Amino acid sequence: MFNWTNKRIIVTGGAGFLGTVLCRKLYEKGVRRRNLFIPVWKGDDPDRGFDLTEKDDCARLYGDAFPGADIIIHLAAEVGGIGANRDNPGRFFYANMAMAMHLIEQARTHGLPGRGGTFVQVGTICAYPKFTPVPFSEENLWNGYPEETNAPYGIAKKAALVMLDAYRQQYGMKSAYLLPVNLYGPGDNFNLKTSHVIPAIIRKCIEAQDRGDDHIEVWGTGSASREFLYVEDAADGVIRAAEVMDEPTPINLGTHMEITIKDLVELIVKLTGFTGELRWDASKPDGQPRRCLDTSRAKELLNWQAQVGFEEGLRDTIAWYRDHHAE
Repeated sequence: MFNWTNKRIIVTGGAGFLGTVLCRKLYEKGVRRRNLFIPVWKGDDPDRGFDLTEKDDCARLYGDAFPGADIIIHLAAEVGGIGANRDNPGRFFYANMAMAMHLIEQARTHGLPGRGGTFVQVGTICAYPKFTPVPFSEENLWNGYPEETNAPYGIAKKAALVMLDAYRQQYGMKSAYLLPVNLYGPGDNFNLKTSHVIPAIIRKCIEAQDRGDDHIEVWGTGSASREFLYVEDAADGVIRAAEVMDEPTPINLGTHMEITIKDLVELIVKLTGFTGELRWDASKPDGQPRRCLDTSRAKELLNWQAQVGFEEGLRDTIAWYRDHHAE
């Protein structure tokens, strides 16, 4: 059994969607609050915050703010849906590449390998090639170029895998590398400019109901397929990887359940009770044609598999948004 009680942990992005759930679970496992550090974004706190794209701020994180960390869980990212990726390819590449590069290097220079500590990098399913055979197997991660609309983001995240493997070989740094499929659940990002498909459609349906609209608009043709993972299950997978992994073998986190966007939207419409028309805008991109993961490696190496059923997770997410959308 892994003893979390005395571990000193940094969780970047710990106040975000996945991070909030993960930190709660760490406390439940016995992590002391004084031993868990969540860096605050510098834009929110110029005096005590951190811009993790900057080397000096990452050095300050390990050297002054929270020295002697045993585990770094890197969740922080600049990310969004198809529209956000299309509008910010340069920023998404730079920010995600810079964060990983500085955090990994500064962890090394501040003694993480010598303490036997672990760096856990959460990657992205966007790193897979555009036409990866379905279900996606980790062995195919390098067999082609990612889907163009999110390639800068996906490649930046994938480069962190190469860096961690190099640091394992040269410096003995222990690490883990995870490839979660699209996450969803209570507390998700419902901003229509940056959100992914599930929160976007939930918001559109509920707001249309509130206004009495007779239709909603949906991007694409609906022919692309996706797989989705409930945020609670994802947090369990990340924690398990921190407990058992020593090297950055890429590991998919998903459910192995594929659904077309058309079927997904119709399911959300049914669960929200929206009765209006769906107007598909085929001029907007569909993104990667298919996504469905082979999750056998996660079961083998982590003894992990998703527990929450898809409709159950959607109902919980819809209920949460109904309670909070006025905020």
